Amino acid sequence: MKEPAAQTQGETGEPGLWPEVERRKAPREGSSADADVSARREVVLITGISGSGKSVALHALEDAGFFCVDNLPPEMLREFIRLEHERYTHRVAVAVDVRNAVALPQLVPLILQLQAEGVHMRSLFLDASTDALVRRFSETRRPHPLSAQSGAADGSRVLVDAIELERGLLAALREVATVVDTSQLRPAQLSVWVRDLVGARSGALTLVFESFAFKFGVPLDADFVFDVRMLPNPHYIRELRPMNGRDPPVAEYLAAQPDVGEMLSMIEAFLRRWLGAFEDNQRSYLTVAIGCTGGQHRSVYLSEALARRFADRGVALVRHRELDARE
Repeated sequence: MKEPAAQTQGETGEPGLWPEVERRKAPREGSSADADVSARREVVLITGISGSGKSVALHALEDAGFFCVDNLPPEMLREFIRLEHERYTHRVAVAVDVRNAVALPQLVPLILQLQAEGVHMRSLFLDASTDALVRRFSETRRPHPLSAQSGAADGSRVLVDAIELERGLLAALREVATVVDTSQLRPAQLSVWVRDLVGARSGALTLVFESFAFKFGVPLDADFVFDVRMLPNPHYIRELRPMNGRDPPVAEYLAAQPDVGEMLSMIEAFLRRWLGAFEDNQRSYLTVAIGCTGGQHRSVYLSEALARRFADRGVALVRHRELDARE
C-alpha cells in the first residue's frame, strides 16, 4: 500500500493523516516491512447501544495488545490517531458512544475519509435487543445516558424510550460498521467473538457463519438468514440427541441426508453468486445466520460445512450462538 504524502491537502482541505516522520521511516512498497507498517495503522472503532458490551469489547482488545481509549470525543479522533502513529503504536482501539451525541454526525464522514487516506479502520457496532438491554440496566441499576432526554414519566418507559432514542442517533454508524448482536452472549463469549473479528485479515471480505436457535430469536447482526428447520432432525434419534453438529456421528447422519446436501449446495450457490457484489461495495464482513429449532444439530453442522466450503475465498469464521453460550 502506497504512503499518502505527509501533510497533503485532501478534498476536504484537511491535512493528511501521516506526519513527515512516518513518511521518512516508512519502507518502500513491496518491502518485507510493509506488513509492519500496515499493522501500525490498524484502528478499531467500537460503537453501539449503551449496555451492549462496549466495555467488555474494549477490555478484550486491550488484552490482545491494543492501546485502548474509552469515550473519545469524535472531533479528537483524527489527532489522536496521528499522535499514536507518530509514537509507532501498533494497534489502537477507540470506543465512542452516545455521550458525545452532539459530535456524532461528524463521525461517519470522518471514518470514510480516514479509510480513504489509508488508515486500516475497522468499525464494530455492538447491539442487543431492547428486552436484553432493559434487563441489563435493571440488574446494574445504572441510568441510561439519555434517560433525561426521553420525556417519559414512569421509570420503565424512560428506559425504553431512551434506548429507542439512542438507536436513532446511532443508526448511521450502524450502517457503516460490522454489527455484533450481544443479546444472548456472556462477556467471555463476546470477548472471543470480538478478538476473532478483529484478528481476521483486513482487505478481504470476511464471512461469518453463525448457527442459532429460532426459539431464542434471530441474530440482529445477520445479513442473511437461512431456516433449516425442515431438514431431518437428529434430536429425534436417541443416540444423537445429546450430541451436536460438530460430533462425527451427527455429521455423518446429516451428510447422508439428500435434503441436507441439497440445502448446502443451494446456500453455497447463492452466496457465491453475490459475494463479488458485496466485495465491490467495500463490505468487510458478511454474517450468514443458519437457524434450526434448538441451535444444536442442523444449524451447527451446516455452518461448519459452509465455512469449509468457503475456506478457498479467504477468511471464514464460525460462531455457534447457543453452543458457545453453554461452553
